[in-house]
Amino acid sequence: MARFLKPFPLLRRSFRSVPGSHPSAFDENLLRLLRNEISYLSDYLPPRPPPQRFRSFSIEDRPGEQWIRLRSKHGDEDVKVDVTMFDGAVPVPSAPIAEKVKALERGPRLHISLIVEVSRGEAFDSVLELICSAWPDSLDVETLFPLHRKVAVFRPYFGRSFKSLEKEVRRQVISYLEERGVDDDLAEFLHEYMTNKDKVELLRWLRILESYIQK
Repeated sequence: MARFLKPFPLLRRSFRSVPGSHPSAFDENLLRLLRNEISYLSDYLPPRPPPQRFRSFSIEDRPGEQWIRLRSKHGDEDVKVDVTMFDGAVPVPSAPIAEKVKALERGPRLHISLIVEVSRGEAFDSVLELICSAWPDSLDVETLFPLHRKVAVFRPYFGRSFKSLEKEVRRQVISYLEERGVDDDLAEFLHEYMTNKDKVELLRWLRILESYIQK
């Protein structure tokens, strides 16, 4: 017959100290590790103050969120770009060992997703949306589709993949985006920005954790 053991008393204890009591050994050790990490990141890998603008774009970045928003004007058009933090990377390719070593030395080729929206104010119903991929040195368009603000479609038709469109159509779309500041230079800037934001958010998270354990 199976025997059931009584749970260890340790498992029923809270990791946090009772308010007003001295910190437990566990708390003190965790605080020491957190402070060492915060000190290292602050002294040796400090984040830079994030810029408020890039060219014609203003940047909206709320602490604790994993995305930012860029806004710009192009004539009578409003350009809005929603940008995620790093959300993927290209895996190391199947290649001879020497090429794999070089790829590892270069580091991962990280990916950022963009949703670009071009509109002409509330008076116009139509909006053009483009889904893009930002790489460290280039920007790729994945798909584009028109939307109507006043018509809610459960499963809108997104059209064909951008890469399957005719070459001249692709060229015109890329020129359209470049005129509005959505180009390879923006992709490069966003990778630098998100690398810095990753440091900012990590330090913020560590300090919140430190403050919580100290209470």
